[in-house]
Amino acid sequence: LRIISMEKGGDVKGVFDRLARGIKAVGDSVKAESGKDFMMSEKYGYIHSCPTNLGTGMRASVHIDLPGWTKLGLPVLQARCEELHLQPRGTRGESGGQTGVTYDISNKHRLGYSEVELVQKMIDGVNMLYKEDVALCQAHGI
Repeated sequence: LRIISMEKGGDVKGVFDRLARGIKAVGDSVKAESGKDFMMSEKYGYIHSCPTNLGTGMRASVHIDLPGWTKLGLPVLQARCEELHLQPRGTRGESGGQTGVTYDISNKHRLGYSEVELVQKMIDGVNMLYKEDVALCQAHGI
């Protein structure tokens, strides 16, 4: 089951709030229909059939133009994202490749953190990448 909440703009809190309401609505519907809840562990979070999605399984991401980082090359951006615990992707998904200067930047970790921590990690990291990108653009005359 994948539940997605997205919109254009920068209202991450609004997107997160809508996601939380959607998850609750789906959970309530499942409970009403089957009498069962989603499997949840206090230690591991939501239990999924895919082990890579243990925990919240939450991937928070934004699409952002990073022309300065693009000039330095994808390997350099990937290394910086690793330091910030982020994951860069192309805007066409995990295996869709990257085109242009727009990237999908998300939290790298899914296990051991709350949803709020994961969203905040993404926000802080993207803000840092943007600040650095502005400096890179100025340095390279972009």
